[in-house]
Amino acid sequence: MKEGDVVLAALPQSDGQTKLRPVLLLRQLPPPYNDFLACGISTQIHQKIENFDELLTNEDDDFNNSGLLKESIIRLSFLTVVPSNILAGTIGKISESRNKKLLKRLSDYLIKEINNH
Repeated sequence: MKEGDVVLAALPQSDGQTKLRPVLLLRQLPPPYNDFLACGISTQIHQKIENFDELLTNEDDDFNNSGLLKESIIRLSFLTVVPSNILAGTIGKISESRNKKLLKRLSDYLIKEINNH
């Protein structure tokens, strides 16, 4: 599995159970663990944070390759570290340009917050 892949991961839910959910692998973290910084993917479009989260629609060039069935948001506002051993498998991928855009957006946000304090 690699950066830009849409994968299923067993994520903890608010009730303490785990459930397979789609996540985007944003960046692989340094060895030795090979975990990934990932963000959640949701069909709950109303949760989208403007100018932060990314809407992926069936009209986007990379939608068919994503493995997603419905219009979804890639939630930079829902970050998690996903150990490689809980990844259930790849269902698709987004374009390299979209992944780079998301990483830049996150990086710009983090730096902006540091520089404003």
